[in-house]
This record gives sequence, structure tokens and C-alpha cells, in this order.
Amino acid sequence: MKIAVTGKGGVGKTFISGILAYRYAATGFTTIAIDADSSPNLALVLGMTETELEKIVPVAENQLLIEEKTMTGYPGVYKLAFSVDDIVRHQAVLTPSMVSLLVMGTVQAVGSGCACAANSLVRNLVGHLITRSDEVVIMDMEAGIEHLGRGTAENVDMMLIVTDANKASLVTAGRIVKLARGGGIPRMAVVANRVRNKEQEEKIKDAASLLGVPVPVIIPYDEAILDAGTRGVAPVFMDTPATRAIECLRTWIEEVTTS
Repeated sequence: MKIAVTGKGGVGKTFISGILAYRYAATGFTTIAIDADSSPNLALVLGMTETELEKIVPVAENQLLIEEKTMTGYPGVYKLAFSVDDIVRHQAVLTPSMVSLLVMGTVQAVGSGCACAANSLVRNLVGHLITRSDEVVIMDMEAGIEHLGRGTAENVDMMLIVTDANKASLVTAGRIVKLARGGGIPRMAVVANRVRNKEQEEKIKDAASLLGVPVPVIIPYDEAILDAGTRGVAPVFMDTPATRAIECLRTWIEEVTTS
């Protein structure tokens, strides 16, 4: 199972990605979570400390790894094809939630000059995980629609488009649906997050209906989750209305992808 979680920045993608990954791991699945956001914080949701997060070297910032995999010995010339299996084994970090985390990082962090080698490494690695891995792979994608332009979300089994009732979030969700449909993504769902009332719920459902995409769950605005974030507490082990809704989302994904 390969799931990409997308949406406008600030709508709760990372929270949903983390809880969903934990819920899969808790039910016995080998789970890999990929933090593909340019501001990686998925580790914190999965139970790691800020100090532990700072020690993780993102794939795109690992200059030794990039050179080992892509360099040919000739300036400006790099390999387009290489094995990435060992990167998954050695770079993934096991989190307290029993989810293996892989932080992709941003190619801009590699340094000045051409980032072609870093781009190639990230693209090959993501392609391997999406098209060949037998585990549950959950990708917390970069905010917006850039990831669709780069093709990093190709061949996923399910794309979740997270949105709240904000107009800008709904507009971004619509753009993602149209691009994903044009790219051949087989299954999509709009995930309504931080919903405070029936009016907001209906607003999101109406927008999704116009796009022809289901809304399998309504994740309510949850003060307990907000408070946990303020206190720096990982929400994965919490039992709240929001986390229970995400478990319902996991069950729905299982049903539609195995039917």
C-alpha cells in the first residue's frame, strides 16, 4: 500500500500522515513514513524529540551518499541509474511509534551550484519506494502542487488531499485533484480536517462533490491535539476524536483498496 498525503500548507498533512502511519504499524503492518516536506516535522508527530530530529541527516543533504551513488568521476556528469535499496535500510530511522522514518530533505540544502545529482538520488529513491516496496508507505508530501510537477507521487495506490474549510485550502485541493487525475492517480479522497461545525463540513463536502471525490471522514477540530502541539507532546499515542477519525480513515482505505 502506497499513500501520498497532500494539501495546502498548514491544513494538517503532517499530523494526519503521522497518525495514519502509526495506526498501520499498530495493526501489524511494516510501515515506512517518508517526510518529503521542505520543512520536515513528521518525526515529532511520530514520537521523536527535537534533539533526535536534528540528528537525522536528510537524504538530499547527505553529500557523501549523493557522491557515492551518482558521481562518475567526471565534473558535471552523474549516473541516472543506481541501486537505492541500501539507502532504505541504512537511512530509515525507527521511531518510538514503530514506524520507520525516512527524511528526504530539500535539494536546495545540498549547497550552491547544480542540484542535478541530489534530484536524481531523491527521484530514484522515491520511485523505488512507490513502485517496488511491499510495505505500507505513507508520504507526507510538500505543501501545494509542486510534488505533482516533479512526479514524486506517481503510482501511488491512494492520494489523500487534506483540506479545512478555508477557501484557499479548498482551491489548492481542487488543483491537486485535477492534476492527480490527469496524472493517472487511481484513487483519491478529500480529508476534511479541523472541522468546527456542520456549516464547515457541508462546505468541504460540496467542494469535493463538484470535484467528484469522496470525503470518507470528517476530522473534528480537537483542542486536545492543539494543546499537545503547544506542549510538544507527540499525538500518536493519544486517544481523541481526531485520532479516532483517522483510524476510521485507515479502515476506509483498507476497504476501498482491497475491494
